[in-house]
Amino acid sequence: MATTLREEVVKTINNLIEVNEEGKEGYELAARNVDHMEYQSLFQRYAQQRAEFAGSLRSQLASMGGEDKHNLVTDAAAALHRGWMNLKSVVAAGDSEAILNECVRGDKAAVEAYESALKEANLPAEISTLLRSQYNAISEAYHDVKSKAKLED
Repeated sequence: MATTLREEVVKTINNLIEVNEEGKEGYELAARNVDHMEYQSLFQRYAQQRAEFAGSLRSQLASMGGEDKHNLVTDAAAALHRGWMNLKSVVAAGDSEAILNECVRGDKAAVEAYESALKEANLPAEISTLLRSQYNAISEAYHDVKSKAKLED
């Protein structure tokens, strides 16, 4: 990999680590603040999923010799952060429907971040396969939570 290509791939992976960390934190917050037991379990499962995804991405980064800079703010990460930050203002009310809606918004931003990353033509095959798998799982979570929230795009 050329240095500039490698740097772009490292930047993409770091961005997606941030996306998954934000999702993990958002789902943990939602799980702690929703009264519905089914939703608590669902949110805990998705928080764990995002933690695992971030770990897999960190492993890929390490194998490339890249530095984990997931706290580096990118436009996509900043937008995602704002989406999950809205959740913090909603949990105070304890409204399950509003919490679900904010989780949908956070996951929509995650889906968009993965779509953007997957459009990069120069991703190594192994990384592209990993991202596609994670994208499919996050997209499934998005549609699952969205169906529970009855929120329209």
